[in-house]
Amino acid sequence: MINNVLLWSVGFPEMLVLALIVVLLFGGKKIPELMKGLGKGVKSFKDGMSEAEAEIKKTKDEIEKPAEEEKK
Repeated sequence: MINNVLLWSVGFPEMLVLALIVVLLFGGKKIPELMKGLGKGVKSFKDGMSEAEAEIKKTKDEIEKPAEEEKK
C-alpha cells in the first residue's frame, strides 16, 4: 500500500521546477506583481478570519451573559 502523504510531499527539486515554470509562463517582470497580489489576498483572508472570530466571540458573550444573569 502506498502512503498518500508521500505522494503529495513537495521537496526542493519540485519547488525549483515549479518556480522555473512560473518564470517561463509569466516572465520576470510580472512575478513581483503576482506576489504582491497574492500577499494582499492572504492579508485580506487573515483580516476576514479575525473579524469572523471576533464576531463569533461577541455573539457567544452575548448569549452567555443573559444565561448567567438568570442563574442569579
